Amino acid sequence: MPISRPASAVQWARAFISPALGDRSRAVDATAGNGHDALFLAENVGPGGHVYAMDIQETALDKTRARIQAAGLSDRVTLILRGHQDMDQVVSGPVDAVMFNLGYLPGSNRSVVTRPETTLAGIRAALKILKPGGRLSVVVYTGHPGSRAEAGIVAGLLEGLNLKEFNVQKMVFWNSRGDSPELYFVTRAGGKIG
Repeated sequence: MPISRPASAVQWARAFISPALGDRSRAVDATAGNGHDALFLAENVGPGGHVYAMDIQETALDKTRARIQAAGLSDRVTLILRGHQDMDQVVSGPVDAVMFNLGYLPGSNRSVVTRPETTLAGIRAALKILKPGGRLSVVVYTGHPGSRAEAGIVAGLLEGLNLKEFNVQKMVFWNSRGDSPELYFVTRAGGKIG
């Protein structure tokens, strides 16, 4: 089948996460932003599932709330005004999927960005609550100040995970310019998907 245009980083992340989701699944949008991933997760966890959407900006949660309400899926989503570094304190595990889109809230103040230290803690928290067979996606946008340091921290953490417990894949848009997003796909061992 011919592809009319290249897939975006977010599309690749959703394609990776999708097999982990089904009715009664539990998922986390660790960086709610404009609510696109929260909506994707809510549509795919089914009527018996639940999504936790986290962000440190009320504006992001307001946008997410509006998007979820417009889709009629409010009963499937809990909005949490808190940083993803606290994920394992506010979301009881295990969960089937976690999605991170690092950087800043599109269309807002670009000085409010994810930071290496909270991102590191957030990914560690996500790994703690990810169930066997669960999937974690991390999209690292690299075009803003401080993003290279954050990308390095994410790479170092994920590279060091035990292969017997986690499978980690990295994807880049190889023929793109230097600030191409970096994508990480993590699967926890020990479970069936599908």
